[in-house]
Amino acid sequence: MKLFKLLLIGLMLFLNIAVAQPALADPPPLDQNPDYTQITETLVNLTQAQDTDTPPEGMTMEQVQQQIADLQYQKYIMETGEDTICRNDTAQVIAVYGDKSKTSTSTFDQVMYLLPAGAETDDDWACKGIYLPNDVKVAGLNVGSAAAIKVLQGTQLIATENPDTGAIELNLPATQVFKSGDLNWEIPDLTQADLTTQFPAAPLD
Repeated sequence: MKLFKLLLIGLMLFLNIAVAQPALADPPPLDQNPDYTQITETLVNLTQAQDTDTPPEGMTMEQVQQQIADLQYQKYIMETGEDTICRNDTAQVIAVYGDKSKTSTSTFDQVMYLLPAGAETDDDWACKGIYLPNDVKVAGLNVGSAAAIKVLQGTQLIATENPDTGAIELNLPATQVFKSGDLNWEIPDLTQADLTTQFPAAPLD
């Protein structure tokens, strides 16, 4: 009987490691992070445009200044933030992104996990983004279809729900919004109701 219990505990530990290990790995240094590299390069280009009073085609100087401020804030978050956490303060389940497990057969780089209402992802598990079903409204965004919002390293993203409009509100502006085919993430065309039956749970704090 004791041997059976030991084998059962060992199996549970193995499965837990197999599922969580990829997401528990330390994030790469900032100089190896493609998001950080892109933010830095864009900041250099926009700052030069501001200094020479030559905004990029299709942009006004006011838009250049606003984008510089946004990028400086994003860079600050990546440089000072420690844990990348997603918290669900809405009344319904949401889907977040993380690395796939070693046992996963998915061909996507980032896959979806369910985050219950009132829960947040474990601080040792890097939340990479949040999924937007095709019938969910997000304040400040006009997506029109299912999409994914990428979460920068070091971000603590909190999703709440506007009681009057029912729209999802995020505590930080969406940095990068992607639709299916824009990158190798799992972005299926689903409604909010579809989420409750198809995906595993995210590791919780």
